Amino acid sequence: MSVSSLDRLLAAASDFDASDLHLVAGVPPAFRVNGEVIIADEDALTESELTEIADSLLNEQQKKKFEQEWELCISLLHSAAGRVRATFYRRNGHPEMSFRFCGERIAAREELGLPDKIDDLARRPNGLVLITGPTGAGKTTTLNYMVDVINSERRCKIVTIEDPIEFVHQNKRAIVVQQEVLSDVRSFNRALIHVLRQDPDVIVVGEMRDHEAISTALTAAETGHLVLATMHSPNVSHALERIVGVFEGSTQRQIILQLSNSLQGIIAQELLPAADRTRRVLAYELIVANSAVRNLIRENQLHQLENLIQTGKKDGMTLMDNCLYDLYCKCLITYDTALSRARHPDRIVRQKA
Repeated sequence: MSVSSLDRLLAAASDFDASDLHLVAGVPPAFRVNGEVIIADEDALTESELTEIADSLLNEQQKKKFEQEWELCISLLHSAAGRVRATFYRRNGHPEMSFRFCGERIAAREELGLPDKIDDLARRPNGLVLITGPTGAGKTTTLNYMVDVINSERRCKIVTIEDPIEFVHQNKRAIVVQQEVLSDVRSFNRALIHVLRQDPDVIVVGEMRDHEAISTALTAAETGHLVLATMHSPNVSHALERIVGVFEGSTQRQIILQLSNSLQGIIAQELLPAADRTRRVLAYELIVANSAVRNLIRENQLHQLENLIQTGKKDGMTLMDNCLYDLYCKCLITYDTALSRARHPDRIVRQKA
């Protein structure tokens, strides 16, 4: 497979409305369309072809990092496909790769299926807003939507730290400074510490990965900045448990207090196949930090959060199971999909009955 063949595949992705392209040795190129992997009518890829493609896409610094760490994520700007996130990994000692197509515009909230409350969270002057969910759940899309809301409405400075940059924001009312790991900054954690010296109003963290990043983000949220960040966790409770669980002893108590003071809200999301299988639909769980939520976090009673979300509808809170049932009632997803993704399927059964 030549580099020109890769260009053709990347260009063809827009025709298929594909979200991803996978290049794996031993099988033909594969597109992900509406959540399903579709094998292209092409010859199977060889290890040498994939090595040649990787060499053509990476600069010397990126090649060195890939050789050292055996995994790498970068952004590319393709003439036909636009901005693409390229992820390189190794299998059997040889490189393979996947490409995520980032899109060229920010969709409207209604088009994305996000709740009204997400705009309110973006308008908070300070604190921490978390977007969580599994890989491919649209976390980055939601994050960029919130950045665009701020950029459109507020005269401020937004600094993003991304690995890599997936969507380029043009300055509107705000100044947006986007920094990419390996291109603009040497490491995620060093950039996050240094960003506080850049006089930001809003800090966007591509992903909170470890105790250092979490601690710095919470400190920034406590000291007058609005911090938007993503995490990999299946629901709201697990996101909070993961943050707290990273720390031990007296440090954990300090983090719990910082979290209870600074948290503004968490949206946990998942993309599900639509009932007509022509697209994917967003399902979400949303918690808004009111006094009751802050008190539960302070007392580390995270197992009771689900009950608070259930009773917090007036504040815009939503349980995932209730969202799933609502999507089913609107004929956006099937009953089987709602049941399979529900945390407590019996709730769906009872409501349907």
